[in-house]
Amino acid sequence: MTMTPNEYRSVSTEVIKKQQAFFQSGAGRELAFRMQQLRQLERAIDKCENELLRALELDLGKCRQEAYMTEVGLLRAELAYIMKHLPVWVQARKVRTPCLYPGARSLIYPEPLGQVLIISPWNYPVYLALAPLLGAMAAGNCTVIKPSELAPHSSAVLQALIQDSFPEEYIAVLEGGAEMSSELLEQPFDHIFFTGGSAVGKLVMQAAARRLTPVTLELGGKSPCLVDQDINIEYTARRIIWGKFLNAGQTCVAPDYLLLQREIKEPLLKKMGEVLLKFYGANPRHSPDYARIISAGHFQRLEALLADGRILYGGEAVREERYIAPTIMDRIASDSPLLQEEIFGPLLPVLEFGDLEEAIQFVNERPKPLALYFFSRNRKRQEQVLKQSSSGGVCINDTLSHISSPYLPFGGVGESGMGSYHGQASFELFSHKKSVLQQSLSFDIPLKYPPYRIPLQALKKLLRILQA
Repeated sequence: MTMTPNEYRSVSTEVIKKQQAFFQSGAGRELAFRMQQLRQLERAIDKCENELLRALELDLGKCRQEAYMTEVGLLRAELAYIMKHLPVWVQARKVRTPCLYPGARSLIYPEPLGQVLIISPWNYPVYLALAPLLGAMAAGNCTVIKPSELAPHSSAVLQALIQDSFPEEYIAVLEGGAEMSSELLEQPFDHIFFTGGSAVGKLVMQAAARRLTPVTLELGGKSPCLVDQDINIEYTARRIIWGKFLNAGQTCVAPDYLLLQREIKEPLLKKMGEVLLKFYGANPRHSPDYARIISAGHFQRLEALLADGRILYGGEAVREERYIAPTIMDRIASDSPLLQEEIFGPLLPVLEFGDLEEAIQFVNERPKPLALYFFSRNRKRQEQVLKQSSSGGVCINDTLSHISSPYLPFGGVGESGMGSYHGQASFELFSHKKSVLQQSLSFDIPLKYPPYRIPLQALKKLLRILQA
């Protein structure tokens, strides 16, 4: 049932008021409570696993193995890591105190921010809704999740999972379209976490600015994949094909275009064609392991791009099934949307370069990407790419894998986003580092009080010593 703007406003306002009261009560700040709620979420995920996997199949055509590997399984691993380390993370950390303050000690206390809003996307609708939630819960916050309406089955299962497991004054899922998002962005949250496209990300940031609300923006962009001739062709082809066509290319860190060294272009493309056949068969339309495009609108946008280059592999599109074959293309015009906009689908444009400096320059002339991939055995060239380019993250001799490590913060830079999470970074993202200096009352030093009798030069010398 569609709600009116007033109804959206009423629902969001009521939930926020309940969460503010719950947070102010202090009930959620204790470590024991946080651990209990994280275990409750773990049990809920286990209980609803089949429903989650089925929802992902209905929304995106994901097979159960891919859905588990990239969403449910990844989420469970992250959850286990956070629960293992949270008792250490919540402790106050002692730091050095300058000699200027004898008898004092300095501490950094992590404290929760308050109410968190998570606006999640449709491409990984389970993982990208619940992974930020883990950090918000671990840090002791209350949370509202607004899932994407483009993945309605996943959204419904998430809503039921949260509603059955937690009171809405602690965690709530509010479904709806852009109207619900707009109303939520008018509410007084203490942090907003948004995953999606840069156009909507700008609107989120504008709304947050009105209340000076801090934001985390996980956006995207055109993540390049550079390949020089010093590679293992078989492994390189497998890893590129897997990373690009997982979830039918609807991954924010999927390789968006290939930059191949001229000498390796033909043999690598031939091997990639062989890998496509091995992965998805002669007709990927009938492969149980290949996903579908999320909506008719996205299908139409991607289908139009098929005319923008020479198709080397793939190119088939079936509107009724929202199916677009895994497609590799070259001879792309420089002004084509394939090279100007994030593709977010199973189309892989191929460009070539002569030397590595040329490829790096091509990347640097464009907005900073969320991910950069480089395939080469040569350590000096690896270091050259790392030093001479900027991106949210880098994966060398593989694709996507860097985002699954809880030890590596994940986030963008420049137009690809701001802020990072995963593992301890998630806990820190949703925590305020409160600085505390605890002074002794056993003695006092009158030097700092007026009237000042110490000569200025002597004071400068003394402060240089004491502030070391």
